[in-house]
Amino acid sequence: MTTDTSKSAGTQAEGEQSTRPPEPGRPPARRWAAIGTSGLALLPLALLGAAFWAGRLVRPGGDDWCFLPVVRDGGASGMIGKFFLHDNGRIANALLVIGYGAFGVPGHQWFALVSGVLMLGILWALIDSALKRAGLTAPRGLALLVGATTAVLFFFATPNPYKAFYWPASSVSHTVAPVLACAAVIPLLRARTRRGRDFALVVAYLAGMFIGTLSEETAIVAFVVLATVLLLSRWALPGTGRTRTRIWCVVAFAGVAAGTAILYLSPGARTRRARFGADSTAMFGPEALTAALRAFGHVLGTVFTTWPYLGAVAVGVLLGLLARGGERGTDEPDGPLRRRPLLVVLAGFLAFLVSGYLCLVIAYPAFGASVGNASRVWGDFLLLYVLLLVGVGALAGRRLRARRWGIRAATAGVAAAMCAATCVGLAVPLLRLERQMEVRAQRWDRQDRALREGAARGARVLPYTPVSVSGMLEPFGDHGRRAWPAKCVAQYYHLQKITHSTRLP
Repeated sequence: MTTDTSKSAGTQAEGEQSTRPPEPGRPPARRWAAIGTSGLALLPLALLGAAFWAGRLVRPGGDDWCFLPVVRDGGASGMIGKFFLHDNGRIANALLVIGYGAFGVPGHQWFALVSGVLMLGILWALIDSALKRAGLTAPRGLALLVGATTAVLFFFATPNPYKAFYWPASSVSHTVAPVLACAAVIPLLRARTRRGRDFALVVAYLAGMFIGTLSEETAIVAFVVLATVLLLSRWALPGTGRTRTRIWCVVAFAGVAAGTAILYLSPGARTRRARFGADSTAMFGPEALTAALRAFGHVLGTVFTTWPYLGAVAVGVLLGLLARGGERGTDEPDGPLRRRPLLVVLAGFLAFLVSGYLCLVIAYPAFGASVGNASRVWGDFLLLYVLLLVGVGALAGRRLRARRWGIRAATAGVAAAMCAATCVGLAVPLLRLERQMEVRAQRWDRQDRALREGAARGARVLPYTPVSVSGMLEPFGDHGRRAWPAKCVAQYYHLQKITHSTRLP
């Protein structure tokens, strides 16, 4: 009896101790983790904020010169007709161009902010939805940290961040497109009811059609990834989840196929293939395939030696260390990463290699031997690469959770330092780019005023001085030998012709 009483008293004491609130000034480990991840997230968010602010310095260039007069004079129907009937068949691309081109130069200046916030929100929601679907809980701010770091690396770790992020004509096709493809996965991850699963299927099909008519390269990546998931589902997914995922993948595949068919059969796509000689025989001939393989080798050499991508692994390690099992009562995530982690990682990197190579194959007719240097095309498959690195880091972090507290703490500290170093490393070239953009904006505005004033006086022919940044195409580039897009510039200013000049007005 005495023993039972003492045990009861001990149990009561333990219960009181466990329910006792933490002492002031000594928050629990989870609160410290939330504070740390939220504070660390400020670094990539600050970098993104600086990049958004630099967007005010963007001015039209390259293809923008030819888009603006069409949107101004022909409206939405004119722009859609230009793309579908004459240029390339990309109807969804035309819709996005209308979205920013309808506002003229201010539309270009706001593009970085609007598209950047949209893509950041999608990546944030994607990470948060994946955690919830896996039955994991994470400290507040961790999903935002992973999403913001992923966005920073995707936007600015490329050889030419201006074309990847600031140039709207390139960004909508090769940067916004793969992020929009990721957005289609979120309803699937969030679905808990029959209605939610039906909604996810509708979104998958419509998003697939949109991607298919937006970017051929992103469509290729979507095809490869969906096929990979279908093949892996037999071994890596549980019973009910396997069936639902397979149905979703088939519906999404059908949507992308339908959109791609619309694009491929359009008059604009036929015109583009004739212009570049991009028939199936030339595109998939031995010479083209070999040249694309050499170009992809150059791409991989550049990507694998770009050290900031280690920040993706580092933030993934933090994700693996800090995320814990949720309602299932275990400390392991449910789903493919628990059942076949190595298989999923290997298949993911194989999908990256295959899709990246195929992207260069279909881009080769337009870019020729320089396709390996066309870094704007890399964005279609680089987002997959960054997300895979985050996944690898997360798996490593999960493995380290079984180690002693000191090892876990040291690893978390190193990973956090690497995330901070990545942001600092990307901030330096971004600052240099902002200065170059400011110089171009000043010169562009000066010349813009002179051309508008000349056209208002009735001039039909005026001189034009190339004003470029980050390798952007301008009229009379290559020391005056490349005229494109001189006709579009003349049309934009209501002139008959512009001539090459080496001195700004």
